[in-house]
Amino acid sequence: MQSIVQPLSPLSLKEWAVAVKALGEGEQIITIRKGGLYEETREFRLENNQFYLYPTYEHQKRDMVKADYQHLLDATLEGWTMDKKTVTIEYFAEVTDDVELMDEAKLRALSPFHIWTENFADVRLHWKKKQPLHILFVRMYRLEQPVEIPIDAAYQGCKSWHDLLVEIPRATFTPVLSDEEFAGKKAAIMTILQN
Repeated sequence: MQSIVQPLSPLSLKEWAVAVKALGEGEQIITIRKGGLYEETREFRLENNQFYLYPTYEHQKRDMVKADYQHLLDATLEGWTMDKKTVTIEYFAEVTDDVELMDEAKLRALSPFHIWTENFADVRLHWKKKQPLHILFVRMYRLEQPVEIPIDAAYQGCKSWHDLLVEIPRATFTPVLSDEEFAGKKAAIMTILQN
């Protein structure tokens, strides 16, 4: 297995809690990005290939998650309320590949490899039509000791990236998937994207 270290940078990527859970349980290895409404560049940019995952709850939509994965959505909502003051950081990620995609047929062919409905994928593809989707291949690592951090006003808004305001202690971690499992899933997806 390649040598990997927990990020020194406090950078975090905001993602729906259900997507973080799916990635964290090895249900998928890709995430689909096009940028938040208020990105400084008006488009998604990969700021670092290693970062923490910051789960968000308020914009999750049940109708955007396939029926087979709605149990993951329900699990993320257990104990969560709009006035919750903390969020738990459980994972960090390493992006192994960032593939730009504008092809609707290829996007549909990726359906077996993620939790989102076709409608979710279509909305992402057609928003800012001239800009490509980023298919990020994400190798996930589970922190042995999850860290609960205060939800600060700085984390609000529709931006993809934030620096965490609380230092995440250096700790041991475990890859969610073995090298072989990750490589197998990646090869199947790359076959679709490269044909």
